[in-house]
Amino acid sequence: MATMRTLFLNPPSYSGFDGGAGSRYQARREIRSFWYPTWLAQPAAMIPNSKLIDAPADDLSLSEVLQRAKGFELCVLHTSTPSFDNDVKVAEALRKACPEMRLGLVGAHVAVLPEESLQASEAIDFVAREEFDYTLLEVAQGRPYAEIAGLSYRERGVLRHNPDRALIAETREMDELPSVLEVYKRDLAVEKYYIGYLKHPYLSLYTGRGCPARCTFCLWPQTVGGHVYRTRSAESVVSEMARAKEYFPQVKEFFFDDDTFTADLTRAAEIAKGLGRLGLTWSCNSRANVPYDYLKIFKENGLRLLLVGYESGNQRILNNIKKGVRLDIAREFTKNCRRLGITIHGTFILGLPGETRETIEESMRFACELDVDTIQVSLAAPYPGTELYRQAMTQKWYDEKILVRNDGTQSCTLSYPHLPAAEIEAGLKRFYARFYARPAPIWRMLLNMARDPAERRRRLREGREFLDYLRGRRSSQEEPARALSQAA
Repeated sequence: MATMRTLFLNPPSYSGFDGGAGSRYQARREIRSFWYPTWLAQPAAMIPNSKLIDAPADDLSLSEVLQRAKGFELCVLHTSTPSFDNDVKVAEALRKACPEMRLGLVGAHVAVLPEESLQASEAIDFVAREEFDYTLLEVAQGRPYAEIAGLSYRERGVLRHNPDRALIAETREMDELPSVLEVYKRDLAVEKYYIGYLKHPYLSLYTGRGCPARCTFCLWPQTVGGHVYRTRSAESVVSEMARAKEYFPQVKEFFFDDDTFTADLTRAAEIAKGLGRLGLTWSCNSRANVPYDYLKIFKENGLRLLLVGYESGNQRILNNIKKGVRLDIAREFTKNCRRLGITIHGTFILGLPGETRETIEESMRFACELDVDTIQVSLAAPYPGTELYRQAMTQKWYDEKILVRNDGTQSCTLSYPHLPAAEIEAGLKRFYARFYARPAPIWRMLLNMARDPAERRRRLREGREFLDYLRGRRSSQEEPARALSQAA
């Protein structure tokens, strides 16, 4: 069936803002970082007359986007809770510049709040909820909105919500989805995508959707992907990676952005052996409980790094958020990775339910004890659609601040009677200082820089960006205090 000429757009936003990709929290990061817009690339691969524009990564202004949008009949924008107001303004500008164009939104925010999203502006014709690939294909084919499952839309001023679309469930159906690689090759420049802990240039994609874990804070499984890990076959993944190696010979590392790539260890091991035969360097998301024997298989077949969500060094907090991992198991897992030479980028979250001044210190000590290679510390973010958001609203922990400040950096929106938001934010800076001021990480970084001139130049640049980030966060924290002092 013929399709409309379709533009998939990750809209321009805050400088350095990574809001349209697979990141758990949409925000400007400590250093300039961009994930691939895979959620948009997948439906773009299904629609022949399509183009993908990633405005933040390409550093495109709104006027440049409007110029490039001319001639398209349909435009789909990826949005998020922090960027929603800005993205609505982009949609309104597109409507004014291209009045005949159909405009729709996708993403976790509109999947959870379709009514409110449509009410935000008459420029928005529809939102595609949940897993939206086939929903958008049917829109592009020109099918009547009333017949398209998973669609909420505006019809003569009335907002309508069609029944949900069933998630893709079978491996055969996952294998039938066209590869995103052709869209990456056609529309994206891989050199523009950076992640501090991955080799540059890197490339990321998904081999499955959903996550069996029940973490109360995690956005994607609770809003779009679901809690069943639905995967492509190992044969399909290995075949695609062979093409990726051919298409992108400059890529130094391939990252599997599945919420938990190691959720099916037998399948992961089969994929790993295929990647080993291809001679690829790869990394993935993992929980801190993979047995040694599987870690060994992964390492022997090209695994370089695991991205691991430790979240907290306090077991009670881990139980509160339904993490499903014990601290003693996490310690043993980390020791095994070190024995095998597997690099770990560990992520931690401050401000989760049960957090106190003492547990913040526990998490800092735990991170230093683990001595993983690099860390990322985030602030607990109660996104609509998550159990954490429902808890925060019920318990009145949510103080109605914005999730992201005007400069794109994350803001603390949770506040407890015993632990105000300002103290949680202050803990983030202390956490980074405590971890990175130790001799071990300094020595590791200097050694890597000495071995590789390209790594040296990159780390120096990232170091400047990191210090600017911390200075900016400190200024934003000090501003309210100065205002109160002046008022007094």
